[in-house]
Amino acid sequence: MAPRPPPSSHKPRNKRRHHLSISSPDFPLAAFLWPARTGVSSWILLPLILMAAGLFRWATSIWPYSGFQSPPMHGDFEAQRHWMEITTHLPISEWYFHDLQWWGLDYPPLTAYHSWLVGQIGNFIDGTWFTLYKSRGLDDPILKLYMRASVLVSEYLIYVPAIAVAARWFVRLEHVNFVEFAIALTAILMQPATILIDHGHFQYNTVMLGLAAATISSLMAGRVRWACVFFVGALGFKQMALFYAPAVFAYLLGSCITPKIDVVRLFTIALTTILSFGVLYAPLLLGSIRDAYRKIAIEEYQIPPLLASLPFDVDQQNMLHRPLIQLAQSIHRIFPFARGLFEDKVANFWCAIHTFHKLHQYSSSTVQRAALVATLFSITPPCLILLFKPKKDLVPLAFAATSWGFFLCSYQVHEKNVLLPLLPMTLILASQGGLLPPIRAWVGFANILACWTMYPLLRRDGLQLPYYVLTLLWAYLMGLPPTSLSTYFGTKEAAGGLTALLHLPFYAAMMAWHVANEFVAPPANKPDLWVVGNVLIGAAGFGLCYLWCLFSLAQKAGLLSWFKKETEKQKTL
Repeated sequence: MAPRPPPSSHKPRNKRRHHLSISSPDFPLAAFLWPARTGVSSWILLPLILMAAGLFRWATSIWPYSGFQSPPMHGDFEAQRHWMEITTHLPISEWYFHDLQWWGLDYPPLTAYHSWLVGQIGNFIDGTWFTLYKSRGLDDPILKLYMRASVLVSEYLIYVPAIAVAARWFVRLEHVNFVEFAIALTAILMQPATILIDHGHFQYNTVMLGLAAATISSLMAGRVRWACVFFVGALGFKQMALFYAPAVFAYLLGSCITPKIDVVRLFTIALTTILSFGVLYAPLLLGSIRDAYRKIAIEEYQIPPLLASLPFDVDQQNMLHRPLIQLAQSIHRIFPFARGLFEDKVANFWCAIHTFHKLHQYSSSTVQRAALVATLFSITPPCLILLFKPKKDLVPLAFAATSWGFFLCSYQVHEKNVLLPLLPMTLILASQGGLLPPIRAWVGFANILACWTMYPLLRRDGLQLPYYVLTLLWAYLMGLPPTSLSTYFGTKEAAGGLTALLHLPFYAAMMAWHVANEFVAPPANKPDLWVVGNVLIGAAGFGLCYLWCLFSLAQKAGLLSWFKKETEKQKTL
C-alpha cells in the first residue's frame, strides 16, 4: 500500500462574502436590480446598465441645445464647433489669439487637442461643417448628430470606465456587495444634471469629470503617481477641476508625512506632476516654435498681461519669445479675472448676497480678495482633515466638501460648475451603507436641488421636458420627493426627523417655485423675482450640503467619536 502523501501546507483562500447593507429593496432602483443578488454575472449586468444609461443620454440629445437658432452668438454648441474650426484650420500658435470676440478659446490645451481630434474626424465626413469663417452659426442636422455622438463617445471612452473603476475601488475598500455596487453605479450614471448639461445643453464636462474620477480611484488604489497624471489631465481639459486641487494636494502631502516623512515619495509625486504638465503643454509650445521657424506670424495681438508684467523684456528674436507668449496667453484666457465676480445668477454665496447688497460698488481687487478669503475659509477644514488623516476611504467626501466650498465661495462660478461637487458626493452611494436612507437622502437632495437651480438655463435652451423627465425619473428610482417620502418615513432605517425637517421645506419650495414660475408673472418692478428666489433657495440648500459633507468627513475620520458617545449615552438614559 502506497504511503499517504504528507498534508499540503497550502490552504485554499476563503472568498470574503460581502453582506448586503440594505435588507430589502425599499426603493425602485434597488427593486429593479434586486434579482442580481442571486448571482447574475457582471458580464451580463454591466452591459445592460451601460445600455440603459446610453439610451437616456441619446434621447436627451434629440432636443435643442445651447444657442440653437439663437443669433448672434449661438451659445455653447457654436463655441465647441468653432474651436474645432480654428484648431483644424489655423496654425497652433494662433489658437489662443484668433478672433477672441467670437468664442475665443478659453479652456486649457487638452480641450484644444480634443477639439482638433473631433474636428479632424468631422472634416473627413463633411468639410463644410468647420470651414473657416463661413461655418459660423451652422445648425445642420447631420452636424448636430455628429456633435452629439462625439459627446457620447467621449463619455463612454473616459467618464463611464472611470466611474465604474472608482465605484469598484470604493466597494473594495468598504467591502460592499456586488449588487449594491450595481445599484450605486446605475444611480451615478443616471445622474440627471450631468445628462442634461452635456447631452442637452451641450458640453464635454464628462471628459474632465472622468479624469477626476480616475484621480479619485487612483488615490483609493494607492497609485499616487497615476493620480497626478490623471489630475493634470483633468486640469488640462477644464480649469474648473481646480475645485478638487486643494483636496488632491492635501492627500498627496499627507501621504508623504504620515505615518512618517517619505522624501522619495514626495519627490516622485512632484516630478510626475511637472512632467505631466510638460507633456500637456509640449504640443502647444513646440508647435509655436515650429511656426516661428516657418515664419508664420500671429495675427493682430497684444502682449499677454502676464508677460507684460515681467520686469524685463524678452527679445522678439529670442527662440523662447513665441513659447512664452503662448504660455502667457493661454493662462490669461484660462483665468478670466477681468470678467468680474460672476456673469450670471448662480446659486452660490456671492449671488445670494448680491440680491440684497450690490457687490458691483466694490473694486475688482476687493471682491477678488474677498472671494479668496471666503474660499480658503471653506476649504481649509476638509483639507486639514485629509492632510493629517490621509485615509483612502475619506477621499470622496473630502473632494465633495472642498468642491462645495469652491462652488459657494470662489470667483467666476457658473451653474454648470455644480457638477463638480455632485460627482464625489454621488460616488458616496457606493460606500458601506451608502444606499441606506440617511446617506441616500442627502445625495438625492443635492442632485435634485442642483437640477432645479439649473432650470432657468435649461429653459432658455428649450429643455424643459427632458428636465422634468430625467429629474423625476431619478427621484422615483431613488425613492425621493416629490415622487415618494419613503426615504424619510416608514422604516426603521429612514432618514428621520432632523433630515426631513431640513429637506422637505426645500422640496416644497422647489415645487411651489415651479408653479409660480410657470403661471404667475413677476411684478413689473422685479422681473427677476423668480430667478432671485432660485438663487437664494439653491444657495441655502447647497450650504447645507457642504456642512453635511464636512460633518460626515469629520465623523468618518474619527474626529467626532466623542459626539457619537454622547449621543449613545443620551439614548440609554
